Amino acid sequence: MEPTIFSIMDEEKAGRQAIGAIGYRQDNGSSHDTLLHDFEFLILVVHHGLEERGIRVEHCLSGDAHYQLLHLDCGDIEDWVIAGDNRELVKSFLHGEIIWDIAGELAAFRSYINQFEDGIREKRKLKEFAKFLMMYSEAKKLTAAQDLLDAYYSVLQALKHYARIELIEQGILPESRVWEQVRSLNSVVYKLFDELTDNSETLEQRIQLVLLACEFSLTSKMESCCSPLLRILGSRKEAWSIQELMQLPELVHVKDELPLVLRRLVYRGLIKESAKTQKESKGEQRELRYWV
Repeated sequence: MEPTIFSIMDEEKAGRQAIGAIGYRQDNGSSHDTLLHDFEFLILVVHHGLEERGIRVEHCLSGDAHYQLLHLDCGDIEDWVIAGDNRELVKSFLHGEIIWDIAGELAAFRSYINQFEDGIREKRKLKEFAKFLMMYSEAKKLTAAQDLLDAYYSVLQALKHYARIELIEQGILPESRVWEQVRSLNSVVYKLFDELTDNSETLEQRIQLVLLACEFSLTSKMESCCSPLLRILGSRKEAWSIQELMQLPELVHVKDELPLVLRRLVYRGLIKESAKTQKESKGEQRELRYWV
């Protein structure tokens, strides 16, 4: 990064809670990055303990250089890694140049994210499994309705989530170019990707073939991928309601997919359900609860 850009990165400009900044420039010859737009480079100012979470954007000029300045919190970055969100931002954070660092805090935090330790890895694996299951279910429904083009898209997305699970199982943090990452593993999922995209069978036959393989993989990986959820369900004697589970901070990243995952776990016999009677003004209602 240019010295002029480095020189603006001080506490007054960045804010008291900033721990450092990362500069990211698009590679020569590559297409325009969705984050960079027509700017020459991107600067991520990383904070710790911001009161207001979320991305704050500034468009800046230093000399003749146009750049985009994004203010991020460490907690948000970790949440994105767990949920698989904002992949371009995460890529910029992981591969950009550290241009300003207070007492090595930013380098230490990036090293922590890069190490992809068990706690983060387990949560990300559960998220990818939940998305895998959701896209597989959507693809099955669309195939049954003979909506084959949408089914093709859904099964392709299901395979992407499957591919990320394969990477996570190898201790690799999935990034935006997942097929490039998984190609070198010589894994089942890449062969399924080939079967879906480059095969002489009809579109429906290719979709059905891949769905069959996905069903087997979902069943075989379910227990290991859902281990954080299974531990929570077994952590107390009393059964859990869906609402209690959805409110847990440990499961907030799978809140949208949790109902589907729970029903699948019941169907496969990995968890049990029971009904608790609740008195309502218009009679009695039996609420389903889940336990191991």
